[in-house]
Amino acid sequence: MADDLENVIRENAAGPAEAHGDAGGMKQHPLPDVIDADKHLAGKTAFQRNPAKAFVCVKMTQPGTV
Repeated sequence: MADDLENVIRENAAGPAEAHGDAGGMKQHPLPDVIDADKHLAGKTAFQRNPAKAFVCVKMTQPGTV
């Protein structure tokens, strides 16, 4: 799935943003939207591998205290 999305990103970057002809026209998704979708899917698959890593425990202290 990641390879397919990587190919889509490469094709979008290499191809034209819009094309018009006698039969009509076509427009691709903007490249930033495709990259955001890739980041979303990567995070989703990382969560599915190990859901326990989705939660992080952090100890917060105020400055000047121990």
